[in-house]
Amino acid sequence: MNKNLLKITVFTLCILGFTFSADAQRRRAATKPKTTTASTFGGTDIRSGAEKVSIQIKNATKFLYLLGSVANGIETIDNDTRAGKVSREIQDKNTRFKKDVLQSLRNLRAGLIALEVEFRTKPALQKYLINLQGVSDMSGRAEDLANGGQFVDSGKELLVVVEKLSDTLVALP
Repeated sequence: MNKNLLKITVFTLCILGFTFSADAQRRRAATKPKTTTASTFGGTDIRSGAEKVSIQIKNATKFLYLLGSVANGIETIDNDTRAGKVSREIQDKNTRFKKDVLQSLRNLRAGLIALEVEFRTKPALQKYLINLQGVSDMSGRAEDLANGGQFVDSGKELLVVVEKLSDTLVALP
């Protein structure tokens, strides 16, 4: 039981790191002066799109790595709670851990939604939307599963998201 609690504690600390790194995604780097040619503009959008896909792959895989180490522990504590085998203190900690995981999952989903919107709205990226389309819905299903206490299944849904992101990155020139 203490081993699971330790894993969950480590996971929560890492999740808090994700919360802070999500703000870093929103900041814009200094841009070079823009030229008026369409080919340069499209190339810049494609490069920027590829970088953002890469960031989301990194965020999702880090989240999955950490979730994989604690998902079973969270679900085990939930089962033990229903059976009356867990103290109130551990129940409270587990509830906080679950809230932190859910918040990190919401942050991840927000980044995926923003990415999908960007691919939908920028003409240079629209032809690659087919590869990316649906990742926000999949992350929503993962969030729903996690809300229902199915953290392992939530991680499986996120694996499909990573696959789609990877396919998108490969399709980009």
